Amino acid sequence: MPPFAQTEIDRRLPTGDQIFLDHIGHFVRAAGAASHALTRAGFAPTPPSIHVDPEIAVGAPLTGTGNVTAMFARGYIEVLFKTADTVLGREFGAALARYPGVHLAAFAVADAQSARERLAADGFRVRPLVEMQRPVATEAGDAVAAFTIARVEPDVMPEGRIQMLTHHTEAAVWQPRWLSHANSAVGLIDVVIAVADAAEAAARFARFTGHAAVPVSGGAMLRLDRGGVLLVTREALSELVPEVSPTTLPFMAGYAIKVGSLAAAEAAMENGELEWRAFEDGIAACFPSELGEGAWFFVEDAAALPWRR
Repeated sequence: MPPFAQTEIDRRLPTGDQIFLDHIGHFVRAAGAASHALTRAGFAPTPPSIHVDPEIAVGAPLTGTGNVTAMFARGYIEVLFKTADTVLGREFGAALARYPGVHLAAFAVADAQSARERLAADGFRVRPLVEMQRPVATEAGDAVAAFTIARVEPDVMPEGRIQMLTHHTEAAVWQPRWLSHANSAVGLIDVVIAVADAAEAAARFARFTGHAAVPVSGGAMLRLDRGGVLLVTREALSELVPEVSPTTLPFMAGYAIKVGSLAAAEAAMENGELEWRAFEDGIAACFPSELGEGAWFFVEDAAALPWRR
């Protein structure tokens, strides 16, 4: 049995030195169109919210982005859009100019400050910690979702905005009313990234996450305490999902989602008139154009994913 087939921790948030694949971020031009696209694919998106920096006492506290999410029992999808001409907003614009689609992979840790210190000690060029908030409506009234984010300089992890974060407001973020989806999605599994040099990227991600990379066909796999990262060559990606052809590398090609019912996922793709195809015990579906370039992999069991077999 390969090392990455071990049992994962089934918990929403990590403890101790655990690290989870927490969420994936699409960079899009139009929030409303992207939200409708999520609905079309069988997800139940939350209302849009705007990110603010609570440490900015005067002037505009906008960080430069806002979001819509699709929340799962384990992990979630984030759809980001630009809200202001800030450093973060300009970085968002530069990434979007490369291609619309997935540009963010966020890893949850119990202590973002300790994670940042570890990254710095391991030679990564890190940015100051960011305390970020966004307003959220709950059934009990208005609330705030709060996070501490540890980031490296953009060129350190060229695959995208690769960051670690600590959640401080679990109840505000994971509201039961947003966890039910027509496509039966219940959890985020792995992110798939196409790279020019899989060995180099695997070694770097192993240092970043503190988890070993295991060779797989056409690349390498990092299995985290929950979820994982698949790094593949352009050729391996074309075999995995020929419908997706990156124009540039590196490229976040998509991600895998655990569903309660594969039949429900298939029905959602059909109802949404999305391009999809079946593989053994799963389906691959191209993103609607409003969500950018890339694909979802839906399975009832993570072991059914082609790279986990």
